[in-house]
Amino acid sequence: MGTEIERKFLLADESWRDDVARSERMVQGYLNDQGPVSLRARISGERAWLNIKSRTLGITRDEFEYEIPLADAQRMLEHLTTGPVIDKIRHFVDWGGLLWEIDEFHGENAGLVVAEVELDHEDQVFERPPWLGEEVSHDPRYYNVSLVKNPYSQW
Repeated sequence: MGTEIERKFLLADESWRDDVARSERMVQGYLNDQGPVSLRARISGERAWLNIKSRTLGITRDEFEYEIPLADAQRMLEHLTTGPVIDKIRHFVDWGGLLWEIDEFHGENAGLVVAEVELDHEDQVFERPPWLGEEVSHDPRYYNVSLVKNPYSQW
């Protein structure tokens, strides 16, 4: 079974941009946003994945991810999504021995920038980067599945 332990934060400033190792555009859409799981297709560059994630609140959730053909994901995003797609640039920053993923959203969610870090266990101690702001791990508004129905521009 796959488990994701992830914490989410807002950004205090733009200084994280100086440490970006690489960036990728990502487009993802939800094929199911009801019940106990979310099912999404995601394209990043020339690769694509199908992701199944439990809809429980908190930093630990079940997650399963499988690489799929790019053409399949494109078709899913065009014909099978339950709402608009999420469009974002994911920036990768190494800090304090951890890989931080900073998502800069576009479209209806423009202006939202969220940093995420995956941990080995819930109580893992980590060095907080100076650009890290308020933690929003327990606020469902910041989950991508929520941003489809209630975009940041409408808050």
